[in-house]
Amino acid sequence: MRDNDSAIATATIAVGTPEAPATAVPDPSSAPATPAPARRTPLTGGALLAALGVAAFSLTFPATAWALEGMSAWTVVMLRSVLAAVLAGGALAVLRVRLPERRHWTGIAVVAGGVVLGFPLLTTLALQTSTTSHAAVVVGLLPLTTAACSAVRTGARPSRTFWAASLVGAVVVIGFAVQQSGGAPGRGDLLLFAALLVCAAGYTEGGRLARHMPGWQVIGWALVLALPVTVTGTAFALSAEPVRLTAHSVAGLLWLAVGSQFLGLVVWYRGMAAIGISKASQLQLAQPLLTLVWSVLLLGEHLPPAAPVAAVAVLVCIAVTQRSR
Repeated sequence: MRDNDSAIATATIAVGTPEAPATAVPDPSSAPATPAPARRTPLTGGALLAALGVAAFSLTFPATAWALEGMSAWTVVMLRSVLAAVLAGGALAVLRVRLPERRHWTGIAVVAGGVVLGFPLLTTLALQTSTTSHAAVVVGLLPLTTAACSAVRTGARPSRTFWAASLVGAVVVIGFAVQQSGGAPGRGDLLLFAALLVCAAGYTEGGRLARHMPGWQVIGWALVLALPVTVTGTAFALSAEPVRLTAHSVAGLLWLAVGSQFLGLVVWYRGMAAIGISKASQLQLAQPLLTLVWSVLLLGEHLPPAAPVAAVAVLVCIAVTQRSR
């Protein structure tokens, strides 16, 4: 008899015992116990969690713009990570969560470097010279970058259609950046492109680790691991740079710490673990368009005609890549 039990939504592990001879009389008392089904998030629940993560991330750039009204880029990045680490570390301590296995710490370090430090720092510095709508279009390449990083990390071989659509999407974004910057990518664009790479690595490792531990523990341990850097950085930033607290700056910082840096990543990693990285990235198609809406509603930005056109073009390219996978 062979029983199939799905440990995660994207992988199936076959387990079983040899069949008994036809003449043998089975002894119920000696039969091995049937393993209890593994707890898992249904596909619909996983999709909902990933969608909530996308909604949280779509507010990151507008919240960053608000926070920058009263604080410098370094203060915003370091302080948001420290506040999120206090929240995550408190939850880990109260629930007495055991330390991850040694083999997982390398992946957690990648998450810390990419999602906790790299992406927030690079995008915050970029938003000092770029509008949120401009940044949203450039970072719209993140699903493609994550899918490519996942392919390299897992050894998968996407089709030629996948790579062709990815290349077209990259050309669209680069063309948009060049057109908006007056003939050459600006400093903000280079920072955003670097942010894409480090965030894709963090997303890929986080999605992989979320198959072995709850998503909130993945980002929680990454935040705790980064604490020596973020605490030191916060102390230097607060001593060297002025802080002018306003309603916008406080609200923006709190959302970045609680929503974008912790809760958003909790549901995002859990959703990726349930439905897979490629399916989760389909939901991320809506993130640039949502950010464009928030930039108009919350910041009063006027969108250049090329912004929604480029965002939709990238969306189409990503949709093609997902179908080709």
